[in-house]
Amino acid sequence: MMTEPEVLDSDFTTSSERRRKLLPLWIKIFLWIFMVFGFIAPAGFILGLLGMEFNLALYGFETTDPLSLIGLMVIGLFAIKGAVSFGLWTEKNWAVNLAMVDAVLGIAICTVSMIILPFMFPTLGFEFTVRLELVALIPYLIKMMRIRDEWSQRG
Repeated sequence: MMTEPEVLDSDFTTSSERRRKLLPLWIKIFLWIFMVFGFIAPAGFILGLLGMEFNLALYGFETTDPLSLIGLMVIGLFAIKGAVSFGLWTEKNWAVNLAMVDAVLGIAICTVSMIILPFMFPTLGFEFTVRLELVALIPYLIKMMRIRDEWSQRG
């Protein structure tokens, strides 16, 4: 005799923990900040096409020209950060892996702007400064590495 599945079978009755609970408060705060900047990034590019100039800065790279190489790089980095933030907040499968790529990229770019450029191009205005972004990027990378397996298991 065949029984029909109940409306509340095991797929619906097991409550899985939300992936978002794996993220500490400080990461959740940064998620919202970078989600806003990520949504603004395409507008910045469009404003650049219309000839407008405005300040752009991230990881020690600064410009007022959004269509310059540095401007496009900063807009692209904000777009990546926005995608990561959206992915983590909406608990996407790929979010933690992209967050780790974002963190490694940020650490590398910070290191270049902090150590390499000031000594290679001192006449272009690059000065040696300690980038405080590293204070957040390194723990961010470590946290993403620690939650990667559990994130994928909760999916």
